[in-house]
Amino acid sequence: MLRLALKMLFGDTGKYLMLIAGLVFATFLMAQQAAVFCGLMSWTTATLKNVPAPIWVVEKQVEQVNETNPLLDTDVARVRSVDSIAWASPIYSGIQRVRLANGNFKIIQLIGIDATTLAGAPPKLQPGQGRLEDLRLPHAVIIDDLGRKRLAVEKGRPVELGDVFELNDQEARVVGIADAMMSFTGGPYVWTTYERALQYTPPQRKMLSAVIAAPRPGVSVEQAVADIERQTGLRAFTNQGFGSSDKDFNTTTVWWYIRNTGIPISFGITVVVGFIVGMAISCQTFYSFVMENMKHLGALKAMGTSNWTLCTMLTTQAFTVGFVGYGIGMLLTGLFARAALTNKQPPFYMPMSVPFAVLGVILFICSLSALIGIWRVSRLEPAMVFRG
Repeated sequence: MLRLALKMLFGDTGKYLMLIAGLVFATFLMAQQAAVFCGLMSWTTATLKNVPAPIWVVEKQVEQVNETNPLLDTDVARVRSVDSIAWASPIYSGIQRVRLANGNFKIIQLIGIDATTLAGAPPKLQPGQGRLEDLRLPHAVIIDDLGRKRLAVEKGRPVELGDVFELNDQEARVVGIADAMMSFTGGPYVWTTYERALQYTPPQRKMLSAVIAAPRPGVSVEQAVADIERQTGLRAFTNQGFGSSDKDFNTTTVWWYIRNTGIPISFGITVVVGFIVGMAISCQTFYSFVMENMKHLGALKAMGTSNWTLCTMLTTQAFTVGFVGYGIGMLLTGLFARAALTNKQPPFYMPMSVPFAVLGVILFICSLSALIGIWRVSRLEPAMVFRG
């Protein structure tokens, strides 16, 4: 009987393709928008990934990494004085404008790190594109791969080692190119030493953005964070990744954007639209399919086929369409992901939970469609097949 059910489904090509199209649209829209949202949220914590350190210490009122209040220079020594801390280094992080040789201005994310230890340097330089130690040279900066394109003077000629641009009327010479995550602000990352970053930045009374640190061997990161907050009165966060704890800077940053921006609502509405459209098309089309095949189902029922068998046939048809539509939709999402990751636009990150969540939604739509058909078939009288 299941084979007969599939023959009935594939035999009505128009209805079959309409069902597939609705579920493909719903799958693609929900998966793609969820992945872009997750990618955009991952960009909000790009500084934490591009400036790796187990602990970040900031001013007490700071809630997320892209909006820091400056500290006093003496706060570095205060953090270093904590017994459970192995080392602590200053960090400058701020948005600045650079002037290119052709007179154009570009926005960058300037990062200043300790010249002695180079703590907070980019995790990885591109092969053959400079050395981290060269950052100690006069006027030296390291840019990310996006900077090679955004800071190029001539179109089609990316920035190379030795190229220069201006920061606050001072020369900046590229000595390295790093692999880095794109900033939420869209500007490329530029690393230099902490002292040089202060020279590149318009002066203020307080310039220290944060202090990065690491615990001593045998001391947990959580314990070190608690010791810093207790002894200095500053706010300390771990940097272990989103969801690791409520005291993690990645987690607090992402939740800050979820609570205080319209980004979740915008993407959420699109996902809901995909769900509603997919459900409406699937339910209406499947109900129409059942009604058109009512005489065949009535004949089967008149020949003694049980309601359970007919319901199993309808469920098989609905879930067959669901899995096919889901597969094609995820294939299109994969093609979109490949293009997005190649061009680095738009942001795309798909956690393992997203495909399973989308599959659950698609199976719910299919179940609802099958229930509508089952309700109609359960009320079917076998005698109707013999009527005029």
